[in-house]
Amino acid sequence: MNNVIKAPLVTEKNTYHSAAGVYVFEVEFSADKTQIRTAVEKNFGVKVDSVRTAVCRGHSKYTKFGITKAPYWKKAFVKLKAGEKIALFEGV
Repeated sequence: MNNVIKAPLVTEKNTYHSAAGVYVFEVEFSADKTQIRTAVEKNFGVKVDSVRTAVCRGHSKYTKFGITKAPYWKKAFVKLKAGEKIALFEGV
């Protein structure tokens, strides 16, 4: 359960989402929405309203050894209930 959330994704676009109560995390590829919900509620002590997920393609990189491909990865958009905030994203 602890390995479900890999890292928070902090970008300019995601900071606009956090103002609306939606936080974006990189999650384990095999994790489903219920596992993500319970992991966020347990780790950050907040109540989750909804979870949306997206699978992102890995890009090809050209190196002197040939073409290497980054693996596919998953991100989760976690919407919190009204009045809830995650302190990790405050001040970003």
